[in-house]
Amino acid sequence: MDQQKVGQFLKTLRKEKKLTQEMLAETLKVSSRSVSRWETGSNMPDISLLVELSQFYDISIPELIDGERKSENMNQETKDTAIKMAEYSKHELSFAKQNIINVLFMAFGLFIMISALAIFPNESSWGSIYAILGGTLLLIGIYMKMKVMLLKFSMRIMIMIGCVFILFGAFTVLDYITVTQLHQVPRFSYKKSYGENIVEHQTLFYKVIQRNPGKENEKIEIAQ
Repeated sequence: MDQQKVGQFLKTLRKEKKLTQEMLAETLKVSSRSVSRWETGSNMPDISLLVELSQFYDISIPELIDGERKSENMNQETKDTAIKMAEYSKHELSFAKQNIINVLFMAFGLFIMISALAIFPNESSWGSIYAILGGTLLLIGIYMKMKVMLLKFSMRIMIMIGCVFILFGAFTVLDYITVTQLHQVPRFSYKKSYGENIVEHQTLFYKVIQRNPGKENEKIEIAQ
């Protein structure tokens, strides 16, 4: 394929319609710089634009690629092939964009979750709220990723259930380590009971006793 010849052919076709590069660019929804590159032969139109150009100039795809007119009627089979190629190209682009969105969802969810655990103190309920929100966004991203991968619905549900258990287990283990090793109150307690110089934090699996909260002799332990 002679790009210089194709570029000159495109320039001739444009001038036959008495169009400027800017007018053609606006019609095709591209930049005038792209049109200029086509006509100088330094670049070629994308596959998705070949059909539009052939229809706009009323020529066949082979004529456009060869840079010269050969027949008056466009070969329908060639046109159909080009259309399918353009649709496939657009589908691939859409698939790539969706993948990027899914990765951003997962990354953003993970960022919120880690930030919440790092910034908010264990006593603040906001830490657990934002951690759960980040975990939810992470799970949504994972689900959307599996949907793009065209996994069966039943398979997606099973994997999501597994991910929920893994995330729940990670929160539970992290809380347990925080209490036993760092001697801090659990972040994911669902109930607090206050007494004189004592606070009881109830989690799903154990109860934590916080004695003398806020004082130098504060003591945190799991109830036996």
